[in-house]
Amino acid sequence: MTNPAPHRRNRHHVFETAAGFCGIAWNEAGVVRFRLPTRDAGAAERLLLRGFDSTAAAPPPQIETIIAAARRYFDGEQIDFSSVPVDLDTEDDLFRRIYEALRQVPWGSTTTYGGLAKAIGGGPMMARDVGQAMGSNPVPLIIPCHRVLAAGGKPGGFSAPGGVDTKLHMLKLEGVDLDAAQAAAKPAQKSAHAPDPAQRGFGF
Repeated sequence: MTNPAPHRRNRHHVFETAAGFCGIAWNEAGVVRFRLPTRDAGAAERLLLRGFDSTAAAPPPQIETIIAAARRYFDGEQIDFSSVPVDLDTEDDLFRRIYEALRQVPWGSTTTYGGLAKAIGGGPMMARDVGQAMGSNPVPLIIPCHRVLAAGGKPGGFSAPGGVDTKLHMLKLEGVDLDAAQAAAKPAQKSAHAPDPAQRGFGF
């Protein structure tokens, strides 16, 4: 079930990285929204504020630290965002479990829809829930949905600005070789049983 939204004052800021303009929003509980790079500051702010109430503000020191880390990430530096506080109080309980499991997938590593479902004790049908959670992730990068692949090492979809190209760019920054992942998956695919409908739907 979805939790009732607590009364918190949201603030946001748009900043530039090597990949474009990002947006970040926060409140006293942590980061509540993040938007991946887009072409200009105005577009980044519009995407950040879509269906979301917030006031522009100068970032406090703890948010400045996260912004600096995001800039270094898009410069190609290995960054660990797993300890960044996030506010997921308005998210569905299942989605929160999925996001918490995904935050344990480190820089340079990947998982799949099925692997993430298994990590939280779910079966193949839960892949649909994982896919929905990835599509509505409120804080991409900090919750690294770009590290979730489809079957056979294929990139799968991505709803951020730039679509799959953005996902591939982020994986490349982390040194992920999708060609190698796809090649390694082929022998297993040949011997595996046919996937059930849920697996086919999300390509794993």
